[in-house]
Amino acid sequence: MILDPFPLTYAYWSCIQPFNAEESQKTPRESLQIRAFKAIRYQSNDYRHIDGLSMVGLLTVLLLAVLLSTSLPLQAAPVPASQQPTHTLDIEGHDNEGNSIAGSFSLTAEERQTTHIGTLSPGTYQLLISPLSVAVARHQSNSISPQPFRPFRQHRLSISEPALLQLQITSAGSYQLTTTTDSKNDQTLLIRLTKTPQKPPSISLTNCPIWDGGAVTVKVAPTFKDGDWLRDAYSGQEVQVSNGTIQITPSAASQGLLLLESADSSSSKLNLSPTPATSKERRTPQNLSQSALFDWNNATVYFAMTDRFYNGNTSNDQSYGRQPDGDQEIGTFHGGDLAGMTLKLDYLQQLGVNALWITAPYEQVHGWVGGGDDGDFKHYAYHGYYVLDYTRLDANMGTEQELKKLIDGAHQRGIRVLFDIVMNHAGYSTLADMQDYRFGSINKGMERYLPERWQQWQPESHESYHDYHALINYNSDDWLQWWGPQWIRAGIAGYESGPSAAVDPIRGSLAFLPDFKTESTQFVSLPPFLKHKPDTLAKDLPSSTPRQYLIHWLTQWVEDYGIDGFRIDTAKHVEQEAWAELKMAAISALQTWRKKQTVPQFKEPFWMVGEVFGHGFSRDNYFNNGFDALINFEFQDKAQAGVKCFNSMDTLYQQYAQALNDNKPGFNMLSYLSSQDTALFVNKQGNQLDQQFRAAAPLLLLPGAIQIYYGDESARPSGPTGSDPLQGTRSDMNWSDLNKPAYKALLKHWQILSTFRQAHIAIGAGQHQKLADSPYSFARIKGNDRVVIAFAGNPEPF
Repeated sequence: MILDPFPLTYAYWSCIQPFNAEESQKTPRESLQIRAFKAIRYQSNDYRHIDGLSMVGLLTVLLLAVLLSTSLPLQAAPVPASQQPTHTLDIEGHDNEGNSIAGSFSLTAEERQTTHIGTLSPGTYQLLISPLSVAVARHQSNSISPQPFRPFRQHRLSISEPALLQLQITSAGSYQLTTTTDSKNDQTLLIRLTKTPQKPPSISLTNCPIWDGGAVTVKVAPTFKDGDWLRDAYSGQEVQVSNGTIQITPSAASQGLLLLESADSSSSKLNLSPTPATSKERRTPQNLSQSALFDWNNATVYFAMTDRFYNGNTSNDQSYGRQPDGDQEIGTFHGGDLAGMTLKLDYLQQLGVNALWITAPYEQVHGWVGGGDDGDFKHYAYHGYYVLDYTRLDANMGTEQELKKLIDGAHQRGIRVLFDIVMNHAGYSTLADMQDYRFGSINKGMERYLPERWQQWQPESHESYHDYHALINYNSDDWLQWWGPQWIRAGIAGYESGPSAAVDPIRGSLAFLPDFKTESTQFVSLPPFLKHKPDTLAKDLPSSTPRQYLIHWLTQWVEDYGIDGFRIDTAKHVEQEAWAELKMAAISALQTWRKKQTVPQFKEPFWMVGEVFGHGFSRDNYFNNGFDALINFEFQDKAQAGVKCFNSMDTLYQQYAQALNDNKPGFNMLSYLSSQDTALFVNKQGNQLDQQFRAAAPLLLLPGAIQIYYGDESARPSGPTGSDPLQGTRSDMNWSDLNKPAYKALLKHWQILSTFRQAHIAIGAGQHQKLADSPYSFARIKGNDRVVIAFAGNPEPF
């Protein structure tokens, strides 16, 4: 998946729009039916198609389309091979290590063909596709304008002309090219490059040891020498090294794990009792014990969706007139807020968390848009990705005093705070904001279908929540009173229509969201609606571009509150130099805040981690443009092998540790088990608690920074989804389950492993050295910090 995971609220209005990816997999009859039945539900990103078309006319077009679709055959007639010329594919390029790769392939005249390209490493490649021979196409290639070619996105090419494609691979793997002809225009070739589907590595149960519950002899040399006393941080047992080994019995609750550290350093003893918020000996960043030394390569980042975590202040639950829907509450605000997050800081401290990533707390659009493909629920901006005003806190999140209390409380517990931020797009327009801030226009005569408060509009039984778009006149000049055409691409009257993000990932529109013109060099004033928004703190910035405004607004939070870092949403869809500018401004803002403080603060520089969807564990140019880390999308699937047998993680651990310690500074990855954009790991494993027990070690003992998605430690189940399956990943935190013995035991297991990780920077930031196969043991070493981790075997077969 490449687009933002949120529902496509703005989509196709009329039946005469181009075919989309969904339709390309359908027969002509099915395709036309899709377009007919969805037309009234969606809003086009190019409203010029419906100039002068009345609602009666539109309904007539739809009726004709439905009638016509029923007359088409159920199966598409095969396109004659003579109309699909054979193509050649010539690929050449270099990976990031300078190795050259080249090959030629034949693309036959089949209706749909998958060609396996082979293994590609991160690097830059060139693809030449032509109906001619390779030699002739090569001769013509100097006159062909190269086009950007993005993996996982569908591209359109002329079937009769050669095309030169520039390809940047960021994640190593085996790739395949799928080619089809457009079912509407047989002169168009549709191509998509994807990774070759691979089954998770199979683990032979006979190769995974079964622990009988007794003592095991573990090799610990050369990490520890004879005579050293070691402590198992899980059970608390202490044993002495003899002949390079120790004999010890793992804790019955440990899943066969031993967490071995030197017993000489009392500072490394784990303590799951939190530092009381009222204690006079409250910890500060400068008096944390030696066991809590910090390195971002060893960070344990807890990602909490604030609205779904904990409700600390019920008085703000229905801010701006937001209301529950009385149904499944899939996309409504649930009440979680900054005050609730503060109340759970001790819980996070007990979990060994040293960085907290919260969803964007600045003001979101007030109203809702249609949720899911079917518009079957109201979708509010509870997740923080539909910004309205960067300068104000969203009232559902809380007050400035509550934000300050959260950050101060986190810092006192040794926890850094990261803001989730968006610089690629603004929020959708909603009926509530149109009415409150007087931009946009309602179609003449449609006012009678709106209640006094527009956001209270409800669809009829035959309608969906997408159908409110039928009331709106997107051809009105009144839309110029919104963000303004100098700020965004929106595809409505007076605004530029950006291309698809598949064609241009920088200037294209994601999910039809208004796309900020971050590439613009034109100086702008405040967006029109902000000039009239009475509570905004935004002011005109002389001689500033949209990008400079956005950077100023975002880094003001850093300067005012001491935010320690940003998690960057949709990083691949903004110019990389923009991120470099943001980073420099944020570093300066954090330094300014720290100088104002009267108590010691953290010393680490501002930290930025980016979401480049699909990125694996590899280094690329993002790390030269402000990013300290990127999210590692490959680990979620790889972790399943470790759940079956912890031994299977060794090769991956070795690869990750080597990449992090290859004498090239400034590289880190943030790996996860669960994500709002993919799936909950416990759900992928059939909601089995024993597998969530076994999932802890592969993640928490991983080299590099790791992310705990709220509820990983408590087996939070998926919630209702409607027609958007990703909504289930954002269910409410299952606090009540933690009163049950099985869930208490699960949480304690995660606490022990995570707190052990926090106590030893070597786990995430150190060198990895395998010591023995039976029982499996390895060392992690960083300077004077060294640990040995051993695995006696699964307590029972998988």
